[in-house]
Amino acid sequence: MIYDIIKKRQLPPLKTRDEMLEILQREEYGYMLPLPESLSFEEESDVILNFCAGKAVCNKITAKTVINGKGFNFPFYVIMPTDNQKHPFFIHINFRSDIPDRYQPTEELIDNGFAVLCFNYKDVTSDDGDYTNGLSGVLYPDGKRKPTDAGKLAMWAWAAQRVMDYAETKADVLDLKNCAVCGHSRLGKTALLTAATDKRFPFAYSNDSGNSGAAIARDNTGETIEVISRVFPFWFCENYRQYADNEYNMPFDQHYLVASIAPRRVLIGSASEDAWADPLGEMLSCVAASDAFENGFKFENRVPKIDDCYFEGDVGYHQRKGLHYFSRLDWLRLIEFMKKHKN
Repeated sequence: MIYDIIKKRQLPPLKTRDEMLEILQREEYGYMLPLPESLSFEEESDVILNFCAGKAVCNKITAKTVINGKGFNFPFYVIMPTDNQKHPFFIHINFRSDIPDRYQPTEELIDNGFAVLCFNYKDVTSDDGDYTNGLSGVLYPDGKRKPTDAGKLAMWAWAAQRVMDYAETKADVLDLKNCAVCGHSRLGKTALLTAATDKRFPFAYSNDSGNSGAAIARDNTGETIEVISRVFPFWFCENYRQYADNEYNMPFDQHYLVASIAPRRVLIGSASEDAWADPLGEMLSCVAASDAFENGFKFENRVPKIDDCYFEGDVGYHQRKGLHYFSRLDWLRLIEFMKKHKN
């Protein structure tokens, strides 16, 4: 059944990783930003006293960068267990700076043996068409872009990669072989782009990322390119708008984004009632990207349903009951997938 749906959507065949990333950057997200010319970190320790009843410490880090000859700084938080062990960890691109947060059950993550590094995406640049603030203002001081220049998703992904730079300085306590970049909705799109363009991330997790994230665009039953490129054009490069109501002429689809993470591992999470994100389309990307991975997507050949957990391959998929939300259960599924495939 699923293979029949895939065939009808006439997806472009997979290419090499470099070829797929070139197409995705040129036609959808814009070209990724250059590495910073300089980078340093300023640390403020124990910003939340007695955190998690003493089981963890919460430190605030300020990343200080120079890019295009101009300074740009942004904050993030490091929540580290206090047991002096080396821990797997998450880099969570979040909507808020709150710790814990409704999208981040921090103490439960600590209790499962993970550290968490997280930041508020709006501390990087605003989620709107203003290109004069934050990182946007450094890149585009006149607020104008060329057709293939980076959109906001690429800027948030660049910031997540700087958090990984920090993690590399803490290799004695952070297990770099077992790290996941993760996010929900637009930040799930960002997490996939982060891992696709940076091989240092051994795992990526997309939660309810939908159109222009995990979900196949052709015949998407929820949000379409016409809608997303009209309402949120600043997320993407200007070239992307040409595919509004024109998906079958795209030289790519979202399986290219998933496949670009190979040979590492990726987990896609859907919610049964999140029709706007098209749970079926999200699973279709897993199927279509499977051949790029050594141990691809292992699944039942049917439409996904509640409580499906396909965790055997390098590409995983799960669906839970409920709406558009980064839930406790989603985190537990991610933990299960990472522990199953521990490096």
